[in-house]
Amino acid sequence: MKTFEELYKELLKATAENKEEEYIKELDPYDAHQLDCLLYPDKYPVVWHTDKCDCNEDDRHCVKVCPFHALNPDASGELKVDEELCSGCSYCIQECRAKNLKASKDVIPALQAIRSHKGLVYALVAPAFLGQFSSDVTPGKLRSALKQVGFDGMIEVALFADILTLKEALEFDANINTEADYQLTSCCCPVWIGMIRKIYKDLIPHVPPAVSPMIASGRAIKALHPDAITIFIGPCLAKKAEAREKDVAGAVDFVLTFEEIQDIFRIMDIEPSKMEESEKDHSSRAGRIYAHTGGVSEAVAKTLERLNPNREISIKTQQADGVPACKAMIQDILEGKTKGNFFEGMGCVGGCVGGPRAILPRDEGRKNVVAYGEAATYLTPIDNPHVIEMLHQLGFDTVESLLNHSDIFTRTL
Repeated sequence: MKTFEELYKELLKATAENKEEEYIKELDPYDAHQLDCLLYPDKYPVVWHTDKCDCNEDDRHCVKVCPFHALNPDASGELKVDEELCSGCSYCIQECRAKNLKASKDVIPALQAIRSHKGLVYALVAPAFLGQFSSDVTPGKLRSALKQVGFDGMIEVALFADILTLKEALEFDANINTEADYQLTSCCCPVWIGMIRKIYKDLIPHVPPAVSPMIASGRAIKALHPDAITIFIGPCLAKKAEAREKDVAGAVDFVLTFEEIQDIFRIMDIEPSKMEESEKDHSSRAGRIYAHTGGVSEAVAKTLERLNPNREISIKTQQADGVPACKAMIQDILEGKTKGNFFEGMGCVGGCVGGPRAILPRDEGRKNVVAYGEAATYLTPIDNPHVIEMLHQLGFDTVESLLNHSDIFTRTL
């Protein structure tokens, strides 16, 4: 019987060559469960239990570290992942000593969709992408590489991080009017939002009803091109879980990690560093720095300062990264031990650049993101004409419409 990794690599190669049906016919029937996971990932949670577990109860570190209690043995003793509870934080995968837990891979059906879809297919690339595919891969070269895969275009999700920054700054300005008020940023992290929704529900009124930049970009593309397929690319397994959540499902058709995209490049012999430039600079510094801890706070604070420089109650930010630190910050909020009024949480240490499916070490990823932010033409979304143009195309021409009638950028927590 093939190992899971062998099966994955062989099936990926066959799919890239449009020979997956021939490959599947020759497979050992014992590969059936793993094959089904790879062909139909939506049937399963975003964490896959690929082999029987021989660990006794005391050795199951994967169960103990799950902050959402989503991994538990069933009546027969087999481990089961509760899809409703799992947020895709990857802690269980990291702690599985038998290496039987795997991150969901959407790459096979995504490649099939790219190949067969008659309409447009867009790659929605997370702000943490810079340098992930080698230091000399610019955004323009990455765009060309993705087009060679079969995408019609690449959208930097940082542009929609700009829009969400503006929305959260406007909401802070409208709602935080006393020293006792505070706001929990919805930011870009589904693990942080999952903690609030599933564990700390009493804090939900302090969270602005905003979608993540990933969902905003997917919804915007589908509003402009209803038949388009949207494929998000980033460092995070939790984004796969987020894309399936009932109140935002349908915005993003597939979520691929940087690792999965790199696998595609290798299988198809695509070298992004050798691609032609196809530069299209649309995002401001604010949207680009979302990818590291503190980036959301800084972006909102700078934008609020541009919106209302003489505000009586100033913004006081506080950040936490990693689930334990996020829980500690929330506990301090509940006990009144903080002096902040804008709290940012990131499920991964370092923020998105520390995501479990990033290619680069988080310190190097942060350095690249900071440099990319510094190179931006515009400092905040207010300065960015592409934000104004995108909002106009989507029918938002006033502040009031963005705050009160923005179905594209709003969710129900």
